[in-house]
Formats: sequence, structure tokens, C-alpha cells
Amino acid sequence: MKQLAAWGYLIDTLQKNTLELFDSSLPTKARIHNRIIYYIKYGLLWSKTYLVFITKNFPWLTILVVLPIFVGSCILFLPHRGNKMFKWYAICICLLELLLMTYVFCHHFQLDDPLIQLEEDFKWIDILDFHWRLGIDGLSIGPILLTGFITSLATLAAWPVTQNSHLFYFLMLAMYSGQIGPFSSRDLLLFFMMWELELIPVYLLLSMWGGKKRLYSATKFILYTAGGSIFLLIGVLGMGLYGSNEPTLDFGKLANQSYPVALEIILYFGFLIAYAVKLPIIPLHTWLPDTHGEAHYSTCMLLAGILLKMGAYGLIRINMELLSHAHSIFSPWLVIVGTIQIIYAASTSLGQRNLKKRIAYSSVSHMGFTIIGIGSITGIGLNGAILQILSHGFIGAALFFLTGTTCDRIGLVYLDEMGGISIPMPKLFTMFSSFSMASLALPGMSGFVAESLVFFGIITSKKFLLMPKILITFVMAIGMILTPIYLLSMLRQMFYGYKLFHVKNSNFFDSGPRELFVSICIFLPILGTGIYPDLILSLSVDRVQAILSNYFYR
Repeated sequence: MKQLAAWGYLIDTLQKNTLELFDSSLPTKARIHNRIIYYIKYGLLWSKTYLVFITKNFPWLTILVVLPIFVGSCILFLPHRGNKMFKWYAICICLLELLLMTYVFCHHFQLDDPLIQLEEDFKWIDILDFHWRLGIDGLSIGPILLTGFITSLATLAAWPVTQNSHLFYFLMLAMYSGQIGPFSSRDLLLFFMMWELELIPVYLLLSMWGGKKRLYSATKFILYTAGGSIFLLIGVLGMGLYGSNEPTLDFGKLANQSYPVALEIILYFGFLIAYAVKLPIIPLHTWLPDTHGEAHYSTCMLLAGILLKMGAYGLIRINMELLSHAHSIFSPWLVIVGTIQIIYAASTSLGQRNLKKRIAYSSVSHMGFTIIGIGSITGIGLNGAILQILSHGFIGAALFFLTGTTCDRIGLVYLDEMGGISIPMPKLFTMFSSFSMASLALPGMSGFVAESLVFFGIITSKKFLLMPKILITFVMAIGMILTPIYLLSMLRQMFYGYKLFHVKNSNFFDSGPRELFVSICIFLPILGTGIYPDLILSLSVDRVQAILSNYFYR
């Protein structure tokens, strides 16, 4: 309302002064005087209006959430004058969104303030007391920036897509909104709606632009995620409707709500099942390898880089922050499951012949460190989990991008059919090797810092006795040993030997400017975070401290 009032006042004042400015009945000196006064008022009024629009009252987060899907919907009505127009339109929207969120966070977000900032609260449905509540803190700013960064690069990576390209890019932009929404929601029902918003775009992207078994993988994906969403909805309604006071879905009020122990455990378990599908947590992970094995690599970038992180974010934001007593009960089990997941997924990845599925199981293994960090209930461990969320978002997206471009060029997916690619494709070999080193937690890369923090977090945790700590760290160390085994064996099977090098008429094209640009853009934050981790940790450290102090206080 303040913005509308400012515009109205500006227009009315300018109209009055314009009439005086061009009044020919006035003397020349009076007209000159009026003109000078007009320009001064004009500048002051524009400054005043600009100041209104750069204040925190402006609905920045609403614009960030709705801009991609609403502006992206216009792509469906653009005249078909070639696929390039749709591609450039989608890329421009992604870049505009990324620049806008960067501006907002740089100018309107205080890093040293652990409270919710840029809050927006608009009543939506009176009968249900449903509000459009948005807000961000140090915990959510990192995933939002990751979403903008990876989505922009994934849109560029999808340049070869030509079949129904206008629909393809619209679905990617719809996913953009659906992925920013959960990270900025401050209302449980709104969180659930945004959680569901990205399901249909992913299903269509899988079923229309996937591989040979795309319908099977798309159906499996929707069944798993929709089944998990049922538990999420039950938990949302249970938390919102419980209590002697009037029902509320506001995160701020729910943070002060207390529940009977049995009810809190039931609510926690319901949310945990929903997040276990998205993270994923074994045994609810089987949709992931099939989905990544059939999806287009630009879709895989969004799935590995952002979608999996929504589950980890929900586990911290709702389960750990709002259901702290139940979290203290479940945290040892989370650590045990996370440890088993590291070993199981790494061992399974080693036995995969399909290149895409090997990278997919690698993602499942690395998300085990995030689960352990959340279960450690320490500042170091939780900061390590958050850093692992962002680190794996970059590394996973890059590996799936390079895997997709490699399979497209050589026309092969199975590792035992490859070999000798490093000779005709040296640039691809260099990039693949670099990101594989980052994935196996090479010192100087972001993965090393994140996994080290999780290690220190579990060692310093007061939740566990000495012998369980030793056992957990020993098993985690075995998982870290298995990681270079399956990654280095993958590189050996793909790039060394002479199998493909001696194939007749094997015209393999090395990476072009597009692949190099995307890879370098992702590699820079991986290297920067590994060298200077405070670049990421400074965003969340204050909020993590606030969560843990509230947790121990309760």
C-alpha cells in the first residue's frame, strides 16, 4: 500500500506542477522560476518514491517466488520463430531472477542478524486463516542462491533440447518457483503447497524428455514423492490444528508450541518419511537411480542440485527447529541410518555398470553426511551439514551435467563399453577428473571442509558415548575410503585404455564453449568454498547458534 500511495502522490504532484510549468499567461521569469522548482520537486519526489521501493516493506520475496512461473508462462504464447527465441527468453528470466535475488540479499539482508528478515504476511483465505507468509534467515539464503545459480546453468545446459522447447523451458521455470518457495515459506500450509508445486513439472520433464524407460521412472517418482507428501500433509494439519488456542500455521508461533511427547513423536515421524523420500534416506531411495538414469541431464542438475536439498532443509527447519524434543529422541537413529547409508550407497555405486546410476548412488552416499550432521546436534556438525547441502548441490549438478554430455557424445551409458575417451576428448577428461576429485573430498575443495566438519561434529557431540563415537567415525572413514575407489575406477573405465580409441569412424567431439562455461562456473564456488569456507558458513553460523540455543533451552 505504501508503494501505491507513493506512486499516486508522485503522479498528482507532477500533474499540478506540469500545468504551472506550461502556463503561457505567466511572465518569463515566473516560468523559469517554476521550471527550476519543478525540476527540484521532480528529483526529490523520485528520490522519495525510490526510497519507498528499496525499503524492506517492498514484497521482494513474493516477486522472487512468483516471477519465474508467471513471466515464464508467457513463453507458451510467444510466436514460434525458432527454438533459439524460447531458449534466450528462458535464460534471460533466470539471469534476471538471479541478479534480483543477489541485489536483494546484498542490500536488504543483515548477516549478523539471526532473526527472520524480509518478512511478508498477507491474508489469503479468511475462512482457513491462511496467510501468504514469507521470510528468510541465514539458513535459507544459501539454498535460495544455490537454486538461482544451478537453475540458470541448467537452463543453459538444456540448449540442445529442440522437441517442444517452449514447454520444456516453461516447466523448468515452474520448477524454479516451486524450489524457491519452500526455502522462503513461513507458513506450514504454504510450505506444503510449494513442496508440491515442483512435482508435476518434474513428472512431465521425465515422461516427455527422458530415456527409453522414462514412463516407468516418472511413475515411480510421482508415486514415491506423492506418497511422502501424504505424510507431510498429515503432519502440517496435525501441527496447525493442535492446541487450546486458535489453530495456527505460522512458523513463529509454532516455535513456541509444546506438544505431548507421543504426539510430537508421531508428527516428527510423519515429516521424516516425507523428507526421507526427497533426501533420500534408505530404504526410500530407490526412485533416485531410476530417475537420474532416464532424465535429461539438465533435469538431473535440478534434481541433484536442488530437489534433494529440500528434504534436508525441511528436516532442519521443521523437525529440528519446531519438534526439538522428538529430534533429541530420533537423532541417534538418524546418525546410525546416515552411517549405514554412506557404506551401503558407496558399495552399491561400485557395482553399477550404468554411469548415470553410479553417480546417482554417489549422491545417496554423500547425503548420508548431511543426515549425520543434523543428528549430531552440535554447532560444528549442523554447520557441516548445511555446507554439505550446498557443496553437494554444486558437485552433484556438475557430475550429472558432464555425465549427460559424455553419454550424448559417445552414445554409450555402460562403463564396460567405454574406454580411451581421454585421447579424443581431453577437455572433458580434465573437467570430469576435477569434479570427481571434489566429490571424493580432496583437500582444497568444498566437500573436504563439509565432511570434516561433520566428523568433528559427531566427535564433539555430547549425545553419544565414547565407544559409539569411535564406531561411527570408523564406519564413516570406511565410507570415505570407498568413495575414491568407485570414482577412480569410473574414471579408469571411461578415459583410460584403447577400447573406443580404435573404433572405426569414432568422431568424438570434445567439450565446446557451453560445456566449458557451465563447468567453470560451478567449479569456482567449489574451489572458493574449499579455500575459504567462511564464504558459506558466515551465512548460517548465527542462525545455527540460535537453533541450538533454543533446542537446549527447551
